Amino acid sequence: MAGKNKKRVKELKKSYTWIWLIVFVLLIIISCVMVSVFALVYGSSFVSGKLDGERSIVENMASVYEAGVKRGDDTSETLSAFKRGYLILDGERNIVYSESADTCGALKDREEADNREYMSVEIGAFVYDADVYPDTEYPVIRQEDDEVTVDILHILQNTDSYIVESERDMFTEDELNDAELLEEIGFINESRERKMMIPLWMGLKLSDGRSEFIAKSYISVEVSDLVLLITVIAGVFLLVLASYVVMIINIISGISRRRKTLRVFFTDAVTQGHNYMYFLYEGEELIKKYRNRGVNYHVVDLDFVGYRNFCVCHSAEEGERVTTRIYQEIRDKMDRRKEICAHVGGESFALLLRDGDKETVRSRIQSIMDIVSHVTDDHVFVFQAGIETLEADANAAERKYIDMGEVYNKACAARESLNSDDPGIAFFDKKLIEDRRWEDNVQEHQQAALINEEFVVYYQPKYDPRTDELRGAEALIRWQSPDFGFVPPGRMIPIFEKNGFITEIDHYMVSHVARDQKRWLDAGFKCVPVSVNISRAHFIESDLAEQIRDLVDAEGTPHELLEIELTESAFFDDKKAMINTIEKLKSYGFAVSMDDFGSGYSSLNSLKDMPLDVLKLDAEFFRGETDGNRGEIVVSEAIQLAKKLNMRTVAEGVEIRDQVDFLATQGCDMIQGYFYAKPMPGEEYEVRMNERYKPKE
Repeated sequence: MAGKNKKRVKELKKSYTWIWLIVFVLLIIISCVMVSVFALVYGSSFVSGKLDGERSIVENMASVYEAGVKRGDDTSETLSAFKRGYLILDGERNIVYSESADTCGALKDREEADNREYMSVEIGAFVYDADVYPDTEYPVIRQEDDEVTVDILHILQNTDSYIVESERDMFTEDELNDAELLEEIGFINESRERKMMIPLWMGLKLSDGRSEFIAKSYISVEVSDLVLLITVIAGVFLLVLASYVVMIINIISGISRRRKTLRVFFTDAVTQGHNYMYFLYEGEELIKKYRNRGVNYHVVDLDFVGYRNFCVCHSAEEGERVTTRIYQEIRDKMDRRKEICAHVGGESFALLLRDGDKETVRSRIQSIMDIVSHVTDDHVFVFQAGIETLEADANAAERKYIDMGEVYNKACAARESLNSDDPGIAFFDKKLIEDRRWEDNVQEHQQAALINEEFVVYYQPKYDPRTDELRGAEALIRWQSPDFGFVPPGRMIPIFEKNGFITEIDHYMVSHVARDQKRWLDAGFKCVPVSVNISRAHFIESDLAEQIRDLVDAEGTPHELLEIELTESAFFDDKKAMINTIEKLKSYGFAVSMDDFGSGYSSLNSLKDMPLDVLKLDAEFFRGETDGNRGEIVVSEAIQLAKKLNMRTVAEGVEIRDQVDFLATQGCDMIQGYFYAKPMPGEEYEVRMNERYKPKE
């Protein structure tokens, strides 16, 4: 398919979904890490602050204890006001004094605590002379290498165990009213909110450098603070989640829009089925699949002959309805998963069929054509098909680089080779490629050939069958090309007629024949009228007669030395314009003849209306076998009819003496054929003009 369209389709089909999924997963991971880091940093800062506060309390308790020891006072009552259990250890870590249940992890075998699996939350290093020990009853905190670790999972699983109504509940009313006591122990929290109290033990070295004061401490977290922390974390999480949801919606929506665009790009506006772009792209992809390397594929151009005329006679809307029904009928006869049918536009359908040899696919296409020909009750439609077969490729080598547009063009070329409006099926072959290349070469060189006068005029004499005298000639064109050699008219005239260059050839022939006639006339030759064929394409021009007159006058040639020859098919066009042109030509002194009389089916009607001078009997009258004397009867009656219409007759294609004798007895005026002479260059024709021809017996 065309490079630009192929690129456009590939861009539309690219969704990049997997890339977006990878990006999405990465963003989720990054977001989770960021939320976790945020929670850890926030928690670290919070716990560090709480531990600092607890250390201050423990330092106060240690100061009270050491001051009492120096004074010899009993400080147990004062220390009990701190509502903290405590232990005094000597240098050997023996308990000197205990004011607490024995739950300090410093005094227990720490192997079990060391082997616990903690969800580590690194709180950070503390630069003070204090050790943190876990509480054996609630082993959630420990210190190792100046790093405090909190067992978050244990706290979350046992939340109720750490909740207290309020820190104030630890004090009596008298203690709460004793301002001096509260100031000494550093109690300043007046809050009555519920708290989570996480126990741990904190130890400080005493002034002797050996003993250690260890007090039970708490990391207290107000429930409102905990709710706020959870709310903030949840809010951040939800914000990130909402962003991702929006992103996912945008990705899905983009994919959906792309698919809708692709669907529109591949949908035919008339049938609402597949269009030509779908056929090119998906057909190419299907053929290139490795699993299909052993499958024969057939690309078909199915053409609805006369579609435009149907639309003119009925309506474009009715034409589209019929086209849609045809499309549906074709689709019903195909494997929709493995084969493709597309409406190319107007009258054409593109099919991709699989499996089967040429005869099988011919039979299948014929079956489809039989069905769609009767798609309506009121009409019988005509279809033609061109087929290009892609043979199975075991190595899938050729199919890797296949261009579906080129393959379909070959199918179209095969259909166009039918050259008629009748039903038919044609397969593409190499000869069609050669024909198309030749046609392209002719069109490429035709203008230069005209300018360089590479076209040569040949003359075929016309003789009187009764006297064997030269009575006329027909001018025929040949091409003596420096690139292609000698080119006969059959290889170029159909191409010129197709591309419109034939009108240039007409002008060329009229000018050169007039020039030759003038030269021969001036040289004293016995000149006879020469007929020049004018194509039917020229007769759409209202001033054709004037063009011919001016060309002949430019050479100074008498008009009676040129005869303008029209083919019978030209009479099927604009009859009124044709009659007007003929009458003008006759008024200028030109004779006008009808070529190939008898090759069509409206000859008699044409004779009735057209004021012609000469009637040329088609060569087919004198070829092949005849049924008794039926052919002779037709020829005889045609000659008699022409005489009654004051027309001269010329018999073409005469090759044997018996035909000459018969035509002579019937009063035929002239004979043109190989019996007398083949077409010849102008130099040879000059010789014929001044000698009596003696035919070989």
